[in-house]
Amino acid sequence: MSQADNRLEEIAGELREGREPPQVTVREFLSWFNSERRGYWIVRWIRAALNKAKLKTEPDFESAYIGSLMTFSLLPESTTEEELAQALEAAVTLPAVTCSGEAHTSGPASYADPTYRISKLAAANRSPVCVAPDATVQEAVTAMLSNDFSQLPVMTGEREVKGMISWTSIGTRLALGKNGTYARELMDVHQEIRADASLFQAIPIIIQHQYVLIRGGDNRITGIVTASDLSLQFQQLAEPFLLLGEIENHIRRILVKKFSASELAAARDPGDTERVVTEVADLTFGEYIRLLENPEHWKKLNLPIDREIFIKQLDRVREIRNDVMHFDPDPMPPDDLKCLRDLVQFFQRLQGVGAT
Repeated sequence: MSQADNRLEEIAGELREGREPPQVTVREFLSWFNSERRGYWIVRWIRAALNKAKLKTEPDFESAYIGSLMTFSLLPESTTEEELAQALEAAVTLPAVTCSGEAHTSGPASYADPTYRISKLAAANRSPVCVAPDATVQEAVTAMLSNDFSQLPVMTGEREVKGMISWTSIGTRLALGKNGTYARELMDVHQEIRADASLFQAIPIIIQHQYVLIRGGDNRITGIVTASDLSLQFQQLAEPFLLLGEIENHIRRILVKKFSASELAAARDPGDTERVVTEVADLTFGEYIRLLENPEHWKKLNLPIDREIFIKQLDRVREIRNDVMHFDPDPMPPDDLKCLRDLVQFFQRLQGVGAT
């Protein structure tokens, strides 16, 4: 039994004895499974471990923000061994199936809804700086300047929003000759969305208003997501795909017209005999590596670099690529991102000096 399994069994025992185990963050929970991210295989492993211990997390560990706290609870006593077995099998072998926006699998511990929810963004989980309606405009302006903000919610409590004061709301009124002393006099109607809403529901609001407030399940305003936050998020999501695409294009450029159709076909995965391979574009990333592991093939490239180091680097990229292509929702570890950036720069240098 793994350390993670032991910890879950301890938690289940505490709950059965009527004791409340301490809350843990999603990040800490993942560390029990020696992971920093919620990749496809890690999620399946965790689902199986939770089912085995007859536990569930609240909120669900897969859909919650990685830095948020979560609690554990027991599955209903009415859960049968057959249902647990079905759920365990589903967690190990089947992908999520969605119907009307809800995720379902056999048994009591279903997969989380795969919707990319706005609550996964860090900004949606940071309590916003705000001002009271009776705060002076000078106070609001000072708060915006000192924090480099473009807007501030005007609030009377963590659940009650009266409006939004911003450079736009101030400037528009001043331009029209409408002065004011207090924040309430220069504020606009605020924009908000529920924390469980899809990120893509929030995008049009953010594009139009440059922000959206996030309201949690307990009705508290849990954060504010701005256009800047959105840009950063899409950079984090898109950059690995773009880097991998450039790496693969560089590899194809190096390999094209260097090998015969029979040599390329020989690099095909032995377990994939049905697929036709006649050109470089037909190869998978792993097959590029298999092709170049042959010293005679390597000589055909006439590259002034070390073959073993180059192949080792490609193999690491292959592993990163497999993870990325499973659409892991969490940011890529800095070391992995650096690896991709470095290899792109390496290929660009080779091309720039005419070595490829």
